[in-house]
Amino acid sequence: MERRRLLAAGTGTLAVAAAGCLGLGEADPGRLDLTVRNDGDEPIDADVVVEGDDGTTYAEESDRVDAGVARAFEVIVGASGRHEVTVTGADWEGRLAWGADTCRLYDGEVSVDAETVEVAGECADPR
Repeated sequence: MERRRLLAAGTGTLAVAAAGCLGLGEADPGRLDLTVRNDGDEPIDADVVVEGDDGTTYAEESDRVDAGVARAFEVIVGASGRHEVTVTGADWEGRLAWGADTCRLYDGEVSVDAETVEVAGECADPR
């Protein structure tokens, strides 16, 4: 009888430990799918920074994007709070922001040519 009680207690402890390791009960992280598109005639250097409102930097990348080409960035972010992506070049900047509390997957696009910078974004997978 004592053995059954110990086994039951051991099984419960293992389940709690496994739940902690697997992250059960925690919200899934958010994700940004970003496209930087160069609609100009010359290559551009694009710097991408993704930050949370708590000061966390989730990504800091740079890449050269040839004329007529688009470059995709995928960034995993926190499960809650406001997140912002800033894409900058030599003389231009584009920004997008979203709330991970309500949006699990955010699709963003920054399009650049010699005269304009256009930004667009939408929540592709609401929570």
